[in-house]
Amino acid sequence: MHFAHLIQTPFSSSTGWDELRSRRPSVVSLVMFIVLPMSLIPPVMLYYAGTHYGDAFIPGFGDKAWQFITTIFFLAELLSFAVMGWLIHEVAGTHHPEISLHDTYLLAALAPIPLWLSALGLLIPSLAVNMLIALAALAASCLLVYHGLQGLKLIREDVEAMSVTYTIMAASVIAWAMLLSIIWAF
Repeated sequence: MHFAHLIQTPFSSSTGWDELRSRRPSVVSLVMFIVLPMSLIPPVMLYYAGTHYGDAFIPGFGDKAWQFITTIFFLAELLSFAVMGWLIHEVAGTHHPEISLHDTYLLAALAPIPLWLSALGLLIPSLAVNMLIALAALAASCLLVYHGLQGLKLIREDVEAMSVTYTIMAASVIAWAMLLSIIWAF
């Protein structure tokens, strides 16, 4: 797939999605080549920020057990991929029961990419900048889900796609908040 097509997937229901659907990467391939490498970015960046910026970033940020936190965070990300693939299948399946589990896991692997990449913002020791980057990444993830539902031919109607996207993203925000709460819990 061309990088230019991949960049357009959040903004189009056609560009890139047909090629992704025709390639049909296995769920194991999705995990090995997308989910595992991309889900390593946030824990590595959190560890970096926690050990390098400390309390200058957020008060109380430097006194945490970052090795433990980032390990738990990574495992929770992998679990959330599995749960989100199932959730997308269940929610989208209420509208169209013939939806394949494979396609829903493809969408579950692609949708969090902007959120995973937003962790690179932790290279900048500014909470405000990182919050803006995270909000932009959340918006891009919403667009990926919406256009992915239509691009992968899971749902054809705009209103249905919006409804399913809303439900999926509401659950995703809850999952994201739970992932972030891991940082403050330890």
